[in-house]
Amino acid sequence: MCGIGGISGQFNINDLHASRLALAHRGPDDSGWFVEPTYNVGLTHTRLSILDLSPLGHQPMVSPDGRFVIVFNGEIYNFRELRAALEARGVQFRGSSDTEVLLQLYIAEREDPARMLRSLNGIFAFALWDSSKQMLLVARDALGVKPLYYCSEGQSFAFASEIKALLPLIQRRGQLDLVAIHHYLSLLWSPGERTPLEAVRKLGPGEALWVQDGAIVNRLTWYRLPVFCPQPLIHDVPEVIQQLTTKLRRAVHRQLVADVPVGAFLSGGLDSSSVVAFAREQNADIRCFTIDSGGGNSGEGFVDDLPYARRVAKHLGVSLEIVPIDSVRMAQDLEAMVVQLDEPLADPAPLNVLYISRLAREHGLKVLLSGAGGDDLFTGYRRHRALMLDRRWNWLPQPVRAIAEQFGQMLDNRHASARRLRKLLDGIALSGDDHLVNFFLWAKRSDLLQLYTADFRAALGSAAAEAPMRAFLAEMPPTVHPLERMLALEQRFFLADHNLTYTDKMSMVAGVEVRVPFLDLDLVEFASRIPPELKQRGSVGKWVLKKAMEPLLPKDVIYRPKSGFGAPLRRWMRVELRPMLGDLLSETSLRRRALFDAVAVHKLIAANDVGKVDASYTLLSLLCIEIWCRHFIDQPSIPVSRSPEQGSVSSVLA
Repeated sequence: MCGIGGISGQFNINDLHASRLALAHRGPDDSGWFVEPTYNVGLTHTRLSILDLSPLGHQPMVSPDGRFVIVFNGEIYNFRELRAALEARGVQFRGSSDTEVLLQLYIAEREDPARMLRSLNGIFAFALWDSSKQMLLVARDALGVKPLYYCSEGQSFAFASEIKALLPLIQRRGQLDLVAIHHYLSLLWSPGERTPLEAVRKLGPGEALWVQDGAIVNRLTWYRLPVFCPQPLIHDVPEVIQQLTTKLRRAVHRQLVADVPVGAFLSGGLDSSSVVAFAREQNADIRCFTIDSGGGNSGEGFVDDLPYARRVAKHLGVSLEIVPIDSVRMAQDLEAMVVQLDEPLADPAPLNVLYISRLAREHGLKVLLSGAGGDDLFTGYRRHRALMLDRRWNWLPQPVRAIAEQFGQMLDNRHASARRLRKLLDGIALSGDDHLVNFFLWAKRSDLLQLYTADFRAALGSAAAEAPMRAFLAEMPPTVHPLERMLALEQRFFLADHNLTYTDKMSMVAGVEVRVPFLDLDLVEFASRIPPELKQRGSVGKWVLKKAMEPLLPKDVIYRPKSGFGAPLRRWMRVELRPMLGDLLSETSLRRRALFDAVAVHKLIAANDVGKVDASYTLLSLLCIEIWCRHFIDQPSIPVSRSPEQGSVSSVLA
C-alpha cells in the first residue's frame, strides 16, 4: 500500500516533490520519482513495504529496457498465479513484488489493457507510462477500494491518491463545486465523480484513462458490477451455503499474502468475526483490534460491541487489543479528520478506523483485515429490511401511504426507536427507483434549500443529489430485483464514495493497509447469484451468511443485534461540539462563506438544542464543510510536514 501522484504536461519539479511530501504518511518506508522531460511526464511514489521488502520493490519501477514505468498503490492478490503464467511465457523477474508482476503483465498484454485489468484480483490505483505509445495509463480497481483523484485542465493532467497531494500539481484550485456541496449535505458523502472542487474529479471504480500530451484521449470502463449481466441464480440452499463458505474462506486466505504480519478488525459483528474465523485457519496468532466506546453510543440506539468482540476472541482463541474511546477526544479530532479525509464526509466513524490503525501500527502491524462489504453484498442495513417489508404496505392506496409518511414526520425524534420508525415511513409514498434512492438521503432537498443563500440556490438549479444513483439504476436491466438494485447502489456508491474512502484515508495516515476480503471479485460475482430471499429473509439480514457461519461462530454472535461504528453525535451537537458550532457557524463566518443563510442556520441550531428537531447530521455536515473550506480554500497551501511542532494533519492524527 502506497501513495501515488503524477502529471502529464508542463510542470515544475518542485511541485512534484511537494506532492510526494504530501503523501509521506501513506508510504513511510521509501519514496521516489521519475521524470521524462521529452514528453513532460512526472511520477512520484511513497512506499509502505508489504511485499518484497527489498530495494527490488522500489517505485517508480522501470522495466529492464526503460520503456515502461509504473507507480502502484494496492495489492494484487493473485499475483503469484499471474507470475507463474508469465514465467511460462519466458518472462524473467528480478524481484518478488506484485508491482513487478503488474508491470510485466502490462508489457505482455498492452494491446488489450481491458483484458489485462480484468485478470487482476486485487485493490489498486496505478499509473503506467508507456513510452512506446507516448501515453499514460491510469486505472482504479473494480470496486474502488483505492482512491484516485485527478484534474484535467487544458494540456495538463494530474493525479494523486489524495486531493492534498494533487493540489501542488494543478494550476489553480478553482471554485467550489456547489452540486457536490449539496451532495455532502444530502447524503453525507458525494456519489460519483464530483468532489468539493470543480477542478478535481474522482476516477470511478473499474475505470481507466489514457492520457497523452496532458489530455485525456480515451476513457475505458473495464469492469461493471455483475448485476448488469446477471447470471442464473442458485436456488439449492445447501449448495449456496457450501459455495459461500468455500469462496469466503478462499478470499480471506488469499488476502493474507504479505511479507509482514497481518492483523484484523474485530467488532464482534458477523462480518469481522467471519473474516477472523477464516484468517485464524492460516494464522493462529493473528492479532485483533476492537473499540471500547464505554457505553457512549447507548443514546444513539446502538448495542455495545465490546462484549461480543471478547466472546469471539475467546471462542477463536485469538488475542484482542482494545482501544478505549474518549468521546471528548473524538470531538476534538474532528477538524483534523476532515482535513485528512480530503472531503467533508459528515461521519464520525472514520475516527474509529484511525484509532484502531494507530494502535495496530504501534504493535508493529502494517496490514489489517476488515469486514467491510458484508452488508453491501448480503444485506445488513436497516434500509434492506425496510425495503423487503415494502410489500406489506404497497397494497395501500398512495394517499394512505402519504398520510403514514406525514405521521412519521410528527414522531419525537429524541428517541432512537422513534427516529428509526420515522426513517422507515419516510418516502413510503414513493415507488420504484425513487423509493430506492430515498433510503440514502439524510436530509430533504426542501429543508436544505431553506439553509442555502439565494446565490447558492440559483447556482444549484435543479441539480439533485441522487442524480448519479438514478442514472446508474437507469442503465440496469429493469428485471433486476429491487433488493439487488439497492445492493448495487451500496457497492457502487456507498462503498466507493464513502466507506472505503474513509477507511483508506484514516488507516493510511497511520501507515496501515486495510484489506477487504468480502470484496474479493470471485465472492462478489458469486453473491450476485444468490437469490434475494436468501440474503434478507423477513427481518433477518445476511440469512445465508449466518447459516454458513453457524459451524464456526457462536450463535449469540451470529444473531446478535446490529450495532453501529460511530460516536454519540447527538450529544456532541449539544455539548462537546456546541462551542465549535457557535464559532465556525457564527453569523460572521456564514456571511463570509456566502453559502448558507445565517438566520436559517441559527434557527436550526436552536431547534436542535431544545430537541424540537434532530438536525445532528445536517449540523455536522455544515461544520465539516466549513472546516474543509478553511483548509482547502482559504489557506494558501496545505500543511504536509510530519513534524509535530508544525501542527500538520499527519502529525496530529498519526
